[in-house]
Amino acid sequence: MDEATTDLDLGTVRAFVAVTEDRYFGEAAARLGISQQAVSKRIAKLEADLAVRLLVRSRNGADLTEDGRAFLPHARALVGIADQALEALRGRRRALRMDVLDTRLSSIDLIRAFHQIVEDADIEVVTSNGLRSARRALLHGSVDAAVARVTGTLEEDLRHVPACLEPLHLLVGRDHPLAGLREVEMERLSGSTVWMPGNVPGSEWAEFYCFLGAEFDIRIDTSGPDFGWEYYVEGIGSGERIGFVGEQMRVPWHPRTVQIPIVDPAPVYPSSLLYHRQNRHPVLAPFIGFIVSNFQPFDPRRQWLPEPDRAAFAAAPPLR
Repeated sequence: MDEATTDLDLGTVRAFVAVTEDRYFGEAAARLGISQQAVSKRIAKLEADLAVRLLVRSRNGADLTEDGRAFLPHARALVGIADQALEALRGRRRALRMDVLDTRLSSIDLIRAFHQIVEDADIEVVTSNGLRSARRALLHGSVDAAVARVTGTLEEDLRHVPACLEPLHLLVGRDHPLAGLREVEMERLSGSTVWMPGNVPGSEWAEFYCFLGAEFDIRIDTSGPDFGWEYYVEGIGSGERIGFVGEQMRVPWHPRTVQIPIVDPAPVYPSSLLYHRQNRHPVLAPFIGFIVSNFQPFDPRRQWLPEPDRAAFAAAPPLR
């Protein structure tokens, strides 16, 4: 390789980083929005430019060679610097992209409240399948912030602050024995089966309801299919099933359903605001400040949270 004349193609470097993160050329291609053949050509060009072998393909995906491992941190740095350079320009004029699980959930109320008090705050809302896709989107810069329940260990560059604790309500049919109550104590639900077909296995919200069920002796029935909120509410209203919904959630109206607050204790669903520590979008910092200043901490005297969530929601932490 002639070091005096060889310039690295950023597209080839980005393809290399994508393959190392996704392990498979096909998944890297989907992320980059190009064909698998194009990814292969870019990797081949990069290896030719560097005059070394970077990857070895196998049934279990692509593995780094010794040269690949040595080059990887520099490749990530190159891609990161390029993304920051583009962000410095784009951030001045593009909308703040917000990732939410569903536009019916309380996260939309937070975003709308901020938008109403901040002049010229251009915001774009996108929906995803929760924390799993939001983490990748934040790392790759396709969204600026996300609202989700945080579980496990996040990547080093991701930060989060508690955003809200939404009380749960019980959704029952009008003929259900609990339908006439103004509120229902948690102990009355012991031994019950609660229908939640939207609880995707492995999702952060399914985990929350597993904790809830174990704590209060409630069986969570995830049988489906999940045909959406309208069909869910219709199913509750037409039979013996009961369900959980958020207090602020925009539940589709149905004449045969009743929504009842749960108390003693009130289970609350925890949502955090996630963002990348290097994101410099001009609207992001004010939005984080808005979330922190309006957060109401967990009250263990009347509310319930899973044990893993309690420390983060006990009080609003300083901005990090």
